[in-house]
Amino acid sequence: MDTVLAPLLWLVSWIMIGWHWLFAELLGIDHDGANWALSIIGLVIVIRTLLIPLFVRQIKSQRKMQLLQPQLRELQKKYKGDRERLQQEMMKLYKKTGTNPFASCLPILLQAPFLFSLFRVLDGIARDAPRGAFANESNEHLFVSAGQAKIFGAELAESFLTTEVTATRVMAVIMVIGMVVSQFITQRQIMRKNMPKEALEGPFAQQQKILLYVLPLVFLFSGVYFPLGTVLYWLTSNFWTMGQQLYVIRRMPAPGSDAEKAQQRRQAERAKRKGLTVAEPEAPKVEPGQQNGEAPERKQPKRMTRAERNKKKRK
Repeated sequence: MDTVLAPLLWLVSWIMIGWHWLFAELLGIDHDGANWALSIIGLVIVIRTLLIPLFVRQIKSQRKMQLLQPQLRELQKKYKGDRERLQQEMMKLYKKTGTNPFASCLPILLQAPFLFSLFRVLDGIARDAPRGAFANESNEHLFVSAGQAKIFGAELAESFLTTEVTATRVMAVIMVIGMVVSQFITQRQIMRKNMPKEALEGPFAQQQKILLYVLPLVFLFSGVYFPLGTVLYWLTSNFWTMGQQLYVIRRMPAPGSDAEKAQQRRQAERAKRKGLTVAEPEAPKVEPGQQNGEAPERKQPKRMTRAERNKKKRK
């Protein structure tokens, strides 16, 4: 496995070493535990910055999925008793509209190799088995330093299950709970604020509910196996995601969502403070005979005689 991950092991460890050098220059070597903890946070900043284009693609895909909900519900009604045909028609619709229903999972999936590489690097530090750039003889002192790194008495390279140190176990429990709660809040704010009500049904909504409830449980039970530094990475990444989502929900809300209504209220209040008037959307024109949303009465064309047609042509 380490052979397959070798490039990522080197990349992750070199990014950590680079940030450690920077924080050692700023804070001094007397705060080496904090330097290594901050280097892991720096690793998150680098990776999540590189993933911003993918995040933008994720948002666009989510918007497309929301717009497709009425058509998906129609397909569900049409092929209610034929699940295989329903799946085929849904795939055709996704292909036709260029929509990927799993795009919302891509940032998590692409982060997984980096997360596992960090796990292997920290696991190697705990087991005295240097991996990646730490295997370089010139970085031997950094390997020793990382192995001794602590924050608030908790060892960064140890996990809840591999340590006998109480401070490490307490810190691991606190951080795993923080990781689970932040994951849940991030997903819940998407569903509550940035999804129109009509999109809360159908396959897309089911996918979002899975992310809402299943992922936090996965992290809850797997977090006790992660070194503390890995949990710190994921917790920081969750906070980054939460901030990104809050920005998107506030500045670029989905059409028809509660977030869009809140944005419209803010715009109206700002315009009011500036003494401007906000134009009200024009009511649709109601044709004669059209009431209560009924379709307008269709007018049949009047039949003309040949003489009348010739007279109209001469005009």
